[in-house]
Amino acid sequence: MTKPSLLFSAADRRFAEAVHDITASNPFLPERIAAERAALGDAFDEAGADWNTRPPTAQLNANHDALTARCDAVSQRTRAAWPAHGRIDREEAGLYEAVVGYWLYQTYAARFDAVILAALDRQGGQRVDFYPAFRAEVAARLALPGLAERYGPAEATHLFASAFQIRRAFHNIFRSLVGGSAPMARLRAAIWQSIFTYDLGRYRRGLHARMADFATLITGPSGTGKELVARAIALSRYIPYEPKRGGFIGDFSVGFYPLNLAALSPTLIESELFGHKRGAFTGALADRAGYMEVCPPSGAVFLDEIGEVGTDIQVKLLRVLQSRTFQPLGGTESRAFAGKIIAATNRDLPAAIRAGRFREDFYYRLCSDQLTTPSLREQLDASPRELETLVAFIAGKLLDPEEAAAFTRATLAWIDQHLGATYTWPGNFRELEQCVRNLVLRGEYRPAGLVRATADDWNALIESGALTAEELLRRYTRIVFAQAGTIEETARRLDLDRRTVKARLA
Repeated sequence: MTKPSLLFSAADRRFAEAVHDITASNPFLPERIAAERAALGDAFDEAGADWNTRPPTAQLNANHDALTARCDAVSQRTRAAWPAHGRIDREEAGLYEAVVGYWLYQTYAARFDAVILAALDRQGGQRVDFYPAFRAEVAARLALPGLAERYGPAEATHLFASAFQIRRAFHNIFRSLVGGSAPMARLRAAIWQSIFTYDLGRYRRGLHARMADFATLITGPSGTGKELVARAIALSRYIPYEPKRGGFIGDFSVGFYPLNLAALSPTLIESELFGHKRGAFTGALADRAGYMEVCPPSGAVFLDEIGEVGTDIQVKLLRVLQSRTFQPLGGTESRAFAGKIIAATNRDLPAAIRAGRFREDFYYRLCSDQLTTPSLREQLDASPRELETLVAFIAGKLLDPEEAAAFTRATLAWIDQHLGATYTWPGNFRELEQCVRNLVLRGEYRPAGLVRATADDWNALIESGALTAEELLRRYTRIVFAQAGTIEETARRLDLDRRTVKARLA
């Protein structure tokens, strides 16, 4: 039997429990929307249930507005009932903190947005002048008997930096990734975990200061946006706030240091990463600091095409991951690396290990955090209308809005006529972008590979191993459906359950 609450009415407690679930959940997973629905009950607006598939905007979300208002009311009632002796059940105190935390975040979200967008647009420093108001709210709502010792000035600045980081992560993830398909939603959720882990409470309590110890490995086909994923993670890292300066310790609009390892010789790789001393090699006329030295604690070095690098470089990078130290090329003194390592490859690294081309110890240091970018075909199989979204996004960067809308319709018609709905897009998003650019300039696109999935093409695709098992099953199901005409007849011909057929046609 649940013991009586000292702070909450039965309805307020149920609401506070739902808000706790909201603040603890990954915002890109269905559980987040389910928690919002549970918190608001019949007042939940289904029209606002897809907010986590779209970039943050100045327009208020009706559900978030209602949640914020109710959090304000519940926190005021709870403070009025707060005992002077401060002996509060730990669970109830945690529920109250969740309610206040949600209210604080949503109340200051628009002001966070203004600072973030201004910084991203001008790529420069920024001053944050609303911290005193935030600090006053923390003192008023959380400096209560039994809680006051936990919410002094240091915790207030940490709450401020944490809320700001969450808001930055939303902007960076949506600036990097386009599309609302299920594979893209899963990728956004995975990026969120790479930034905050799956336990946001533990992250905020102390893990935020240790995230540089976890390297991130991004795998996936070429052209699927691995560098964009790395950028989103790098630019969303925790940065402390310093009240005396009125700003954050470091410019949060920079901090991403990318290097394509396949494009450089081993000597240049070492020079770019570790720096060099004068005379270390021909042309080294002065000392030069590398990425490992200039990268701040809140930044990240991105090692693209990590599968192409030689074992000598792997050994030196392994040292960085193990001891957080490195030596400049031509130097003997050790220097510290304070940032995070993010690596990416489209290679099968376990196969490279078996072939002796990649060090096993280096691999296991890299993959403490791993995520995979989906192919364009996976996205389109999950949501065929995703093609329109992506084409419109590309066209919007090339043309005026009115022109882009008409061009998007014409491009979709051209793709349907000349490539077909089952075209594999072997170059993924990068190929789609090139297709749109070709159509802008020449009115046609000639892919390097197969153009239309005819019967002969099927044989070539299967023999070359170009299709995954899921792609093969989805495409074959669609072919049979086109002939059978109904889901029931398709299920009978394929000897499958109709629900399986329906899922493969979705």
